[in-house]
Amino acid sequence: MPRNRVAIVLLATTMAAVAAPALASASPTSPEWKLCKDVAHGWEPQDDQRTECAMVPVPVDYAKPDGRKIDIAVSRQKATDPARRRGVVLLNPGGPGQSGIHQPRWIADSMAAGIGADHDLIGFDPRGVDYSADVACPSLPGDDAEPPASLPDKEKARFVFERDAKVNQRCVAADPEFVRNLTTENVARDMDRIREALGEEKIGFYGVSWGTALGAAYRTAFDSRVDRMLLDSVMSPTFDVGAMDDAMVAAGEVTARDFAGWIARYDTVYHFGVTQPAVLEALLKLRDRHGDTVTNYLAGPRREWANAAKALAALRDGGTPAAKPASGQALGFGWDVDPTGFNTFQQTAILCNASEGPRDFETIWQRRLERIRAYPAVASPGFWNGRCAGWPLPVQPWNFTPGTSPLQLVGHTYEPVTPIGWALAMRERIGGALLTIEDDHHGSLSSLPCASRAVEFFSTGKTDDGSCAGAPIPPPSSR
Repeated sequence: MPRNRVAIVLLATTMAAVAAPALASASPTSPEWKLCKDVAHGWEPQDDQRTECAMVPVPVDYAKPDGRKIDIAVSRQKATDPARRRGVVLLNPGGPGQSGIHQPRWIADSMAAGIGADHDLIGFDPRGVDYSADVACPSLPGDDAEPPASLPDKEKARFVFERDAKVNQRCVAADPEFVRNLTTENVARDMDRIREALGEEKIGFYGVSWGTALGAAYRTAFDSRVDRMLLDSVMSPTFDVGAMDDAMVAAGEVTARDFAGWIARYDTVYHFGVTQPAVLEALLKLRDRHGDTVTNYLAGPRREWANAAKALAALRDGGTPAAKPASGQALGFGWDVDPTGFNTFQQTAILCNASEGPRDFETIWQRRLERIRAYPAVASPGFWNGRCAGWPLPVQPWNFTPGTSPLQLVGHTYEPVTPIGWALAMRERIGGALLTIEDDHHGSLSSLPCASRAVEFFSTGKTDDGSCAGAPIPPPSSR
């Protein structure tokens, strides 16, 4: 996780060089559906009857359709009202690197559950994640080595850059054909193979975060095969990991200043000051003493402001805030994989195969310094723009284009993860209506009452350019 909590795991896209229409194949054999609990290692035991699983074979390289194959793990929950069934909706929760095979159950348990009344809900693990030909880059000694404390800041950054470059190059070399084909556009092509396997002429799609780039890539290549598409927390239509850092840190700067103003309104509780400037000054002085421990809270989500303010007050008064949990990664293959829900190297490959930004250390270092100067409240160096250190494969930039299929975009007014400006830029590039949610919660539509608008969209095709309320900020008394 990034140190300023502005960025979370998400996003990236690319366009492959081969034109999609030339890649159509004969209709594949229908999937062999079985209960997921009977075939998938580690499946949740409480999901004992409804979710079915199957494998769909796809080419590793769509330019060589008769070459090497991998299997994509797919899940299904059938429409709960078969008499009204009108098709399928594929689901993706974002990432990249994030598993999507559990999405049908999660949507069925959300306020958007009505989508599953007249549609089969279809989840899948993207290529390189968990059950779908999970690509692993096992850690070796030194992969997480920290720079010597005696080094100047720039040399510490260089140490990390060179360390990560070695890891990236080693992981690519382990299977260069597979890694080169880990692109958002190829995941979109995999989706079309899933469509064929399901025997559907068209599919609906509901994507969140990086899943919005995946949806845009699918609609660009296969617009005539889209029934209806909803994209929540929308990516920018152009991709550069450094520019992504710039936008996210800028949004985090606004959040940090808004947070200071909120604390000022509750001075009788937190005692940081009665004005926004006074609170911000006090918080920055606290950061000077405690570093990243304070920075981690400054640009957090609004729903966590009460908890964050309480933790900062405790730190000021000599207390110790709780530590953040860490995550790991396991190995495996197919249905026998030990699922973790996420693959860090798959994320790196999807991002770095697409990013058009600089990859040399000196340019990245200068952008880092400029970012810190431009946004002093968060003062973040960024998280993403060193991710592609040493990446040896050529860039495959995306090229999203407009379509005519029904498209509903969903943006979030205050969100720092996928800033609202990205949704506006995506609408300008590919079209669609934009529903604006007054919150900063990444991908929150399915958890809000206005999820009913998503249900209506998939049932009727009616798009919405309006707005709806997000969850309120909890007051101090509720935490």
